[in-house]
Amino acid sequence: MDAASVSETSIRIGAAAGLTTSLFWVLTSLFFAAAGRRIAVTWVNSIRIVFAILLLGGAQSVAFGSPVPMIGSAPHLAMLALSGLIGLSLCDQALFTAFVDIGPRRALLCMTTSPIFAVILGTVFLDERLGLVALAGILMTVVAVGFVVLERSGDAGEPTPRLRRGVILAMIGSVSQAVGGLCSRVGMGGVGLAGVIEPLPVEDQIPPLSATLVRMVFGLFGMTPIVLAYVVLARRGTGEREPSRWPAGLGLTACGAFVGPFLGVWMSLIAFKHAPLGIAQTMVSLSPVLILPFAYFLLKERVTPRAVLGAFIAVGGAAVLTFADSIQGWLGSLLTVAGG
Repeated sequence: MDAASVSETSIRIGAAAGLTTSLFWVLTSLFFAAAGRRIAVTWVNSIRIVFAILLLGGAQSVAFGSPVPMIGSAPHLAMLALSGLIGLSLCDQALFTAFVDIGPRRALLCMTTSPIFAVILGTVFLDERLGLVALAGILMTVVAVGFVVLERSGDAGEPTPRLRRGVILAMIGSVSQAVGGLCSRVGMGGVGLAGVIEPLPVEDQIPPLSATLVRMVFGLFGMTPIVLAYVVLARRGTGEREPSRWPAGLGLTACGAFVGPFLGVWMSLIAFKHAPLGIAQTMVSLSPVLILPFAYFLLKERVTPRAVLGAFIAVGGAAVLTFADSIQGWLGSLLTVAGG
């Protein structure tokens, strides 16, 4: 499917949903970071999904009259299941482990490659062809986010084996995020998968809310072996420290689950439904830049001119992505007039 075949309005809806998703990721990271200082991170990761399932089930009941989500055909259900396992369980666990190994700044820098993988996947499997203007917008955004995150990664390097493991895990998280987006896009039925899975008629396509609930359920399944491993390690005295402040930790986890796994993932699926994969993935990857105002006003961190410049470039890249069709048409007209 050529990007030009997607209506401009649909792309703008997807881009706006993706930008909103990035903002929600900022908020949820603040909540979960605070929760992780009070209870073990593994419990935070698991409990947040449980909270999200309850919230999504309630929203599903209100919107569609039943807590049971619409799942479409078996192939589409399988794709949503893969999206939950890969895009939630595997991606988040790899990313959080990379935070420990190489620090969040380096890990986030590696994660800025996710839109590139998304463009490759969209081209290979969904036959999405982005124009030069859209590709330029993606490049601007990725470079700007990397520019900002790299500027904040001046800490000392870890031993080589740990550094290598952290980079590998962060890249696994980056690829997993892109694969999860691909599976979500196909699973909702709006697009087919290389002739293997056919797109569904509009009336049979799975709403983003239902798709989010399905993803969360399978994401919880994917967390089961991780939790079991944590319990075993904790009993042997080699796991994370034992939880200490459950009431505060649960409250912060619930807030994070509301803005992240509930609203954030829901918005991300709206982005993947309406916009080409590369555009959607880029827009949901802006959180390292959007966190700057929170770092300055809330966390009282120093924000450098370089970080501000990177933020403006990223916003410019997002604008280019959103209005790529209009810009490309305007450039085409300009070249036609110049050539005439």
